[in-house]
Amino acid sequence: MEVVIAPAERLAVLAADAVEKVVRSRPEAVLGLATGSSPLRVYDELARRHREDGLSFAGVKAFMLDEYVGLPAEHPERYRNVIETEIASRVDFAEGAVQGPDGNAADLVAACAAYEESIAAAGGVDLQILGIGTDGHIAFNEPGSSLASRTRIKTLTAQTREDNARFFGDDVDQVPRHCLTQGLATIMSARHLVLLATGKGKAEAVHQLVEGPISALWPATIMQMHPHATVLVDDAAASRLQLGDYYRQTYASKPDWQGL
Repeated sequence: MEVVIAPAERLAVLAADAVEKVVRSRPEAVLGLATGSSPLRVYDELARRHREDGLSFAGVKAFMLDEYVGLPAEHPERYRNVIETEIASRVDFAEGAVQGPDGNAADLVAACAAYEESIAAAGGVDLQILGIGTDGHIAFNEPGSSLASRTRIKTLTAQTREDNARFFGDDVDQVPRHCLTQGLATIMSARHLVLLATGKGKAEAVHQLVEGPISALWPATIMQMHPHATVLVDDAAASRLQLGDYYRQTYASKPDWQGL
């Protein structure tokens, strides 16, 4: 696992560099897209590169991490709509190239199985963008999630619903109680994981992710087992890291050609 500590603006550039490298080297690449506040600067940077530098997503496929269950199709916080607003409509994805789990399916179990099959049929995810919750969840794999889990329905914790209430007018009662989410094993199948976290509120989760024991209590810790995982954090999110100085030294000494 590589840990990079830098200002938030620089982290977004580094993540966008990794995405651009994949897309330019493999125009039919498969990306994993996350919602939440963590990737927004990355999407802004990718949109800028598309607009100003000709970075094309025309042959790229993308899969979303998760979706709320039961939100109306037109709801602005339905994750399919959020992804459309934040990145899909700002670049040149082909129609239907961005897929997400169907939180309004009549048969949610079958929808989850079908989503897993779609990811596999596309050849798997080349680069997965991730955020992390204050309780250590990635996607909506809440504490206690099976480390071998696949796409399924999950019940959101009270903490996650409180954290997400800001997107629903600060009314936690408007936040759905259930979601569909890629499982931890699904996420771990991606070839490169790039996780972004900023702010002091994420400091304990980042500490557990990078330096804690692998545990279902902190689901993101499974990333320690991934052969190509990158953790991009600002000073505040890195403030609990015991080896923070070492991570800074390591990145400063890295060869320019190596990338993430």
